[in-house]
Formats: sequence, structure tokens, C-alpha cells
Amino acid sequence: MRFAFSSPWMSLDVHRLTLLCHAAAARTQPVTFPEDRPLDEDVRSQLPQGGTRFSKAGRCLTSPLLRARQTAEGLGLVAEEEDALRDLHLGRWEGRALHDIHAAEPEAVAAWLSDPEAAPHGGESRAALRVRISDWLGVQVGTRGHTLCVTHAAVIRAAVLLMLDAPADAFFRLDVEPLSLTEISHDGRRWALRSLNVPWKAWASSV
Repeated sequence: MRFAFSSPWMSLDVHRLTLLCHAAAARTQPVTFPEDRPLDEDVRSQLPQGGTRFSKAGRCLTSPLLRARQTAEGLGLVAEEEDALRDLHLGRWEGRALHDIHAAEPEAVAAWLSDPEAAPHGGESRAALRVRISDWLGVQVGTRGHTLCVTHAAVIRAAVLLMLDAPADAFFRLDVEPLSLTEISHDGRRWALRSLNVPWKAWASSV
């Protein structure tokens, strides 16, 4: 899913946030829920150098998790760690395959998929993630300029749902690809979505 649009009330006095989804983490077999894994080595060695474009950002923030920090480093960015940008914490499910969890805890998985308040894994619910990102965006309202944030698909999904005032169950309907860019901005009155899930090849070729 990719959209690009702008708001007619945009002015020069805005705060623009570019949300960059980290590069692909090291693969596991079978595919598991994310844990604090490093980047895939092949992907890391091929990271596009985005310094020309991203040097215009007034500041750069990154999730404290390894895959986000390595993405920032691989792109040549000097980024400050921001805990609010960390991934959705899936508790004891992290590092485990969904089919194994479903076989052992089918009711828990069903509850997690259907109820944004549910956290049967003992970690963070999707509703709690939404509150976390909403609170963080509230803090960003008081700043101006351009901030680049290296973060995770779940964080970007939560931010987009907030922009659109979309229902919580739309969370799993948003595709956010590795190294894709999503941009939001605040004009002093409200946040607006400027672009969503722009693939890395598009922005890499523009630098």
C-alpha cells in the first residue's frame, strides 16, 4: 500500500517527521516474531547512502533496538536514541514462530489478533503502543523543522492510524516495508499524512 498526498493548509512553519522503517533483520527459519536481532548481513552491506538527502534533516532519532541503530549507522546517520520509537514489545512471544504459538495458545493468539487491548504475551498491547506514539507525537508538536526517525513497522502503523483517526483493527491492513519512508507533518494545528510506504529504491535514486 503506497500513498502520496499533501495538505492544502501546509505552511513553511511546520514540523516534518520522516519515519524510516529499518532494513530487514537477519532471517530465521521458521519466521519468528521479531526480537532484538541484527540486520541481515547482505542487506546491511547494500544499504544506500542517503547522506545527501537526509543531511537536510535538523535532527535524526533512532529506536534503541539493534536493527534500527545498524540501519542508521549503515546510512551514515548520526542518530540519537529515542526510546519511544522502539518496536511493539511482544513479551514471551518474541523469537517464537506464530504457528508454534498458535498450536500452544490458540485462544491467546485469537484474542491478540482481534482485541487491540489484549497482551496475552505479557508485553505491550497495540492499544498501549498507540498511546505511546500519541504521547510522543504530542511532545513533537512544540518543535519545528525536519526530524528523521529510524523505527519499526508497528510504530509507523500506529502513527498512520493516528493521522487518519482510523480504527485499531486497521493495524494489520497497513503494509510497511523495510527501508520505506512515511512522512507526516504538523502545521501548528493538526498532524497530516504526507506520504506512506515509499520504497527505498525511489528515495535512494533521488539522492
